[in-house]
Parts: sequence; structure tokens; C-alpha cells
Amino acid sequence: MLAFMAGAGYRIPVGTSVSLTPMRPPLQAAVEARSLALLTGAPVTAGFVAATPEFVAYVRGEPYRRPAVAVRDYLLGVRAFLDSANPVLPPLGDRAGDPAVGPARRVEVELGAGVLRRGMARAAGESADVAITWMTPPDYVKGTIAPALREGAGDGRPPPRITTVVHVAIARPGRDAAHLAYAAAQGHLRSPHYADMLRRAGCGVDPRDPGSGARRLVDSGIFVFGTPEQIMAALHEYERAGVDEVVLNAAGVHVTEGCQAAVEDAAEILEASRAVRAAGAAVT
Repeated sequence: MLAFMAGAGYRIPVGTSVSLTPMRPPLQAAVEARSLALLTGAPVTAGFVAATPEFVAYVRGEPYRRPAVAVRDYLLGVRAFLDSANPVLPPLGDRAGDPAVGPARRVEVELGAGVLRRGMARAAGESADVAITWMTPPDYVKGTIAPALREGAGDGRPPPRITTVVHVAIARPGRDAAHLAYAAAQGHLRSPHYADMLRRAGCGVDPRDPGSGARRLVDSGIFVFGTPEQIMAALHEYERAGVDEVVLNAAGVHVTEGCQAAVEDAAEILEASRAVRAAGAAVT
């Protein structure tokens, strides 16, 4: 899909959130990320996560014994393949002796790891450029994820930057926040490791009762629901917690109302973001 968008003229930096490591070997992952960077002509963030033990066993025949170590080694393998070739690739046609088409292009690929708990955060600190978190409240990122990233990085490298995916929806007539949260996150709410992370973060959920869990997401502010301005105020808490990048996830609206409605929500929130930043600049 991202390659299709590049062909349609959208030459912008892109990211894949997290792909599942059992689905492709490190060499294939490196080739795909490098190809996407060439097609867009812009940096690419390629993120990876281990998947559930059941899915890993289905694909590989057995689960990872230590998922955090598996992801760390996977990222190191992808990076080794990315770094094994000249990062400045020749123009198209150069190797075949044909006239070159276009200038040489530098390929920039940033590797990410999906992070929920301390063990994976330490592994990401060793091997990733970015830690990608999902449904992690600001205080949990600040008090648990960020310190573990620094611990994993040690003194030899800077800790990964933090990207947090946040569920959002604008309050509109006829919308029910808990219904939207359930539509967006029911699979994660049924997952034991997400439930464990949320309990550690102070949002107790029961994987056997995702409906109640969805209401807890709304009540705790993990699913952000309100006016665009209220959503921006909530997202500002992630910046205060040390998050470098917030990804707007309008999945609840997308599932219940369709793609166009989700795009409209994202556009209004981004417009509110621009207005807030412009006002801040004016005050300064």
C-alpha cells in the first residue's frame, strides 16, 4: 500500500508501525524497507514485533523461548543487511550499462521495535532506533518504558526515540466512546500481555471482558475522546512524558463509520495541532 501511494505521487516519510517477525526473515525485511525508501525518496521507519506465542508457534512450529531476545536479534540482523550495501545506491540503469535515470539517492531506514513492557524496552534499547508503543499511558511511558530504554542502551548508544500510537475519536452526535474503543481495541483487550501492561499502568482490565476493558480505556483517557482541542490537550501529556512522536489511530471510527470519517477526524485533530502551535509561536 505504501509503495502504491509512492507511485501515485505521495513522496513522504512513512512508517509501518509493527510487522510480525515470524512472517519474513531479516534479509527480506531489509530488502522491503530499502525498496520502500527508494520508491518514496524519503526516510522509512520499519517496525517489528514478535507476535503472540500462539501465532509464532503456528508459523515457526514453536514459540520464541525469549521473545525480547528474538526481536533484538532480528533487528540486529536487519540492520546488518541494510548496512552491508553502500547506503548511497547508484542511479537506475547504472549497473546495466544503460544511461542513468535520476541522481544517486541516499537510503534512510530507521528500525523500530514494538514495546509494551520493561523486558522488550531493554531489548529495544540495545538494537532499535525507535521504540513503538501502543495503548501505553503517558505516566507508564515516563516511569517504565523510558528508563528501560536507557538501561538497554547503556553508555554505548543513544536510547531509541519513542513513538506512541494513541486511539483517538472526535465526539460527534450519535457516537459512543466505549463502543468506538471496543471496535478499535477488542483484540488487544483480550490479549493477556496487553492486559498485564495496562494493569501495571494503573488501568485494570480483564481479558475475559473486553467490553468492560473498553470502558476503562475511555475513563482512563487511554482512548482519547472529545473535541479536537481536548484531544490535543490530552496528547500534550505524551510530549510531557518524553514521547517524541504520537501516531493518531482513528481505528474505532474507521471500523464503525468507514475510512472517510476516520480521515476527517485525523484531519481536524491535525488542524487543531497546527492552530495550537501557531498560537504558541505568536505568544513567543
